Amino acid sequence: MGKKVTIATATLNQWALDFDGNLQRILESIIEAKEQGAAYRTGPELEICGYSCEDHFYENDTFLHSWEVLLELLTSPSCNDILIDVGMPVKFKSVAYNCRVVFLNQKILLIRPKLAMCNDGNYRESRWFTSWEKVRKIEELRLPEIISSITGQKTVPFGDAILDTKDTCLGFEICEELWSPKNTHVDMSLDGVEIIINGSGSHTELRKAYIIRKLVTDATLKCGGCYVFSNLRGCDGQRIYFDGNSCICLNGEILAYSKQFALQDVEITTATFDLEDIRSYRNSKRSFVVESARCANYPRIEVDFSLTEHSNSRLPISVPVDWISLPPEEEIAQGPACWLWDYLRRSGQGGFFLPLSGGVDSSSTALIVYSLCRLIVQEVQKGESTILSDLRRILGDHEYTPTLPNELCNRILVTCYMGTENSSKETKKRAAGLAAAIGSYHMVITIDKVVSAVLEIFSTITGFFPKFASNGGCARQNLALQNIQARLRMVLSYLFAQLMLWARNRPGGLLVLGSANVDEALRGYMTKYDCSSADVNPIGGISKTDLRMFLNYVKEKFNIPIIGEIVKAPPTAELEPLKEGALMQTDEEDMGMTYAELSIFGRLRKQERCGPYSMFYKLKDRWGNDCSPEEVAEKVKHFFRCYAINRHKMTVLTPSYHAEGYSPDDNRFDLRPFLYRANWSRQFKAIDKELKKTNNSRVRTAIHV
Repeated sequence: MGKKVTIATATLNQWALDFDGNLQRILESIIEAKEQGAAYRTGPELEICGYSCEDHFYENDTFLHSWEVLLELLTSPSCNDILIDVGMPVKFKSVAYNCRVVFLNQKILLIRPKLAMCNDGNYRESRWFTSWEKVRKIEELRLPEIISSITGQKTVPFGDAILDTKDTCLGFEICEELWSPKNTHVDMSLDGVEIIINGSGSHTELRKAYIIRKLVTDATLKCGGCYVFSNLRGCDGQRIYFDGNSCICLNGEILAYSKQFALQDVEITTATFDLEDIRSYRNSKRSFVVESARCANYPRIEVDFSLTEHSNSRLPISVPVDWISLPPEEEIAQGPACWLWDYLRRSGQGGFFLPLSGGVDSSSTALIVYSLCRLIVQEVQKGESTILSDLRRILGDHEYTPTLPNELCNRILVTCYMGTENSSKETKKRAAGLAAAIGSYHMVITIDKVVSAVLEIFSTITGFFPKFASNGGCARQNLALQNIQARLRMVLSYLFAQLMLWARNRPGGLLVLGSANVDEALRGYMTKYDCSSADVNPIGGISKTDLRMFLNYVKEKFNIPIIGEIVKAPPTAELEPLKEGALMQTDEEDMGMTYAELSIFGRLRKQERCGPYSMFYKLKDRWGNDCSPEEVAEKVKHFFRCYAINRHKMTVLTPSYHAEGYSPDDNRFDLRPFLYRANWSRQFKAIDKELKKTNNSRVRTAIHV
C-alpha cells in the first residue's frame, strides 16, 4: 500500500530588515501550503530577517526581532497541524549561526545551523556567521524567555541532526551545502533520510538557471529520495536578484518548479509522491545499500507526526515535468524588469527618468521598463490585487487600473533626448521613434546653452578657450569638452527627475536610470559622473553583445520595428563635432577595441583569473588564426592600460543589476585596487619575453622546413 506525502516549498520576495512584511509573506505561504494539501512547508534562507542584512547581523536587534517573528509564527493558528521550518539567525554561546528552525504545533523540534559558508562572488557569509563544525552532533540551546513561555521548552536540540517522524525521515541542507564538494545529502541519504530540505538564497546570472536543476537531480539520481529546494526571489536591498526556481525532485526527476522571475511576492510549489517509490529505488541500487549498511549515524529527533496522515490523500501522484529554462534574451527581458519593480515600489518614488539617446544601451533600458509595464498589465488582468495596490500607490492614483502597457509606460517612464550641436538627426529620430512605440512621456531638449555657459565661466577666469581636436585643440581640450556635455546631462537628469512629476501634477519624484553596460564599465569608457551616474542601472551587468541580442529578440516579441535601426547603427557617444552632419566618432574606434573583444578580456580577467601575462598566453592560441602574437600582445597591453587608468571609476559605479560573472562592480563583487601602476612593468616584460620566445620558435620551425 502506498504512502502519499505532499510537500510545499515557498518562493518568497523578502526584504532585508522588513520583519513585519517578511512575517506576512511567510504566513501567506503557510496558509497557501495548507490549502494545497501539504503536510510540510519549507522556505528560503534567512527568510525571517531577509538574507542581505549584512553588517546588521552584528546588531543584537536583528536577532531579537527574528525571535519575535518566530514567536508570532508559533502562536498563529495558521501554523497548526503542519510541519514547518523557517530560516533565521540564531546565537548559540555568543556565536552567530545561519539556521533553520523546525517547529510543529508550538514546539520547536530542532535548530539546525549551516555547516558550510558561502564566501565567494557576491557572498561574504563568514563575515557574519560561523559554520557548525560538530558534524552529526547536537547540543542544547536555551530558548529566550519569550519563546519558552509559549512552547514550555527550556532548551531545544541545536546542531546537525535529522527528524524521525512516524512514517519517514527528514534532513536539512542550507544553500551552499548543496554546492559543496563534500555534500551532506549523501551521508544523510545513506543513514535513511528520505526527504532533504534546502532553504537557499541563490542569485541569478545569465545562462546559469540550469545549475540548480542539475544539482538537485544529481543529488537524488545517485542516492534516491526527495530533494526540496526553496529559494528567495527578488531584490531584497542589493544588486543581486534572487531568481526563484524553487523545486521538488524525486529520484532524479523534477516533479515541480517555480518561476524564475515574477512580480508576485509569494509562490507555493507543491508535489505529491509515494514514499515507497524512494524505498524501492534505493533498494535497487546495490552500491547504495552496501554503503548504507556501514554508514555513520546521525542524531535522530523523534517527532510524533505523520506526513502521510496530514497530507491530502485525494491528491494525485505528481508526474515528472520538463524544466524549461528561459533563453538569455528572455532573462534580460524579465529579470532586470522585476528587479526595477522591487526597487521602485520599495523606494517610495513615482517612476523612472531615462536620458534616451537612441543608442543600444539607453534603448535597452527603456525596453526593460516597457517589459515591466507588460508584466504588470498581465498580472493585473489576472487579478493580482497586491500588484495593483502597489502600482496605485506608486502613481498616487487609487482609482487607476492599467489596460495597456503603453498607457502605463506613459505614467511610469519619462524619457528625454538631450541633444547638442554634436548630436545627429538620426539618433534624435530613433529616440523619438522608440519613445512613441513604447508610450513613454518623451521630451526633446537642447543643452548647448548650458554647455556654453559653463565654458564661458572657465574662459572668463583663465582667458583660454578650449577647442575640439577637429578644430585644432589638443587631446586634453578635446576630452574636457566631451566630458562637460556628459556631466551636464547628469545634472539635468536629476533636475528633471525631481520636478517632472510636480510639473505633471503628481506627487513624488523619479528614479534616474543609468544605461552603461558591463563592458564599458570594465574598460572605463564612460565619463565619471555623467549619465552613467544614476540611481540604479538595469543593464550595468549585461554585455553589449547580449544587449544587441536582446534588442533583436524584443523587436519581434514586442513588434517594434524601430529597434532594427537602433541595432544596426554604429555605437557612438556623439560628443565630438559632426562633419557635414555625419558622425565622426564611434565607440569602438575611441576604445581601441571591439565590444566582442572586451567581453573576452572581461571573462579572462575575472572568471579565468588572468593577469596580463596569463591573458596573453591564452589569447595567442585562441586568436592565433586571426591575429599575430604581436597584435595579441598589443591588444592585451592596451586593455590593461585602460583598465588601470579607469579603475577608479568603479568606486562610484551606479548600483546595477548583477547578471554577469565578469562584472567589475567594485562594491561587492570584484574586490580589487582602484589605483594601479598603469605601465604594468613586470607583467608586460613577461609578455615581451614570451613573445620573443614564440617568434624564435617560429623562425626555427621555418628554417627547419
